[in-house]
Amino acid sequence: MPKVTHPAAQKGDFLVDYEEKVFEDVKAEPGEKALVTFHTVAFEGSIGFVNLLQATRLQRKGYDTSILLYGPGVTLGVKRGFPKLGDAAFPGHQNFNEQITKFIAEGGKVYACRFALQALYGHGEGALIEGIRPINPLDVLDVVLLHKKAGAVIIDTWTL
Repeated sequence: MPKVTHPAAQKGDFLVDYEEKVFEDVKAEPGEKALVTFHTVAFEGSIGFVNLLQATRLQRKGYDTSILLYGPGVTLGVKRGFPKLGDAAFPGHQNFNEQITKFIAEGGKVYACRFALQALYGHGEGALIEGIRPINPLDVLDVVLLHKKAGAVIIDTWTL
C-alpha cells in the first residue's frame, strides 16, 4: 500500500484558491430583470436552497428579481417549524423561510401558485411566508412569458 507522506489537512487550511475570480463581476443595467423558478420539494436536495441564494445574489447585483414557486416548489414558501411554527427542529430547518424572508426584505418578489398550494399540498394562503403573493395557476406561464419578453435572466430549478 502506498503511504501518505504529507500532513493531514487541519481546520483553517485552504484546499483551493477561493480568492481567484476568473470572470468580471456582472451587474444589472437599469431595468434588467431576473426570474428564478422552483419546481422542487423543500429538503429534497440542495438545489432549492442554492437557487434561493442565487436569487438573492441576482437581486443584490441590481436585477429586478422575482421567484416563482409552483408545483412542489410551493413547499419552499410555507411557514414551518416544530413544535411551533418558527421553531427550528434541527439545524437548517428554517433555511428556506429565512432566505425567502431576507429576499423579500431586500426588495425581491415571490409568487406561489394557488393550485399547487391547495390541490397538491393542502395548504391555504395563510400558510405562506409573509410577503409571498399567491397567484392563479394561469399566471404561472404568463409570469415566465413576461420575463422572457423583457429579456430577463431566467434560472429554472427542477428536481425529478
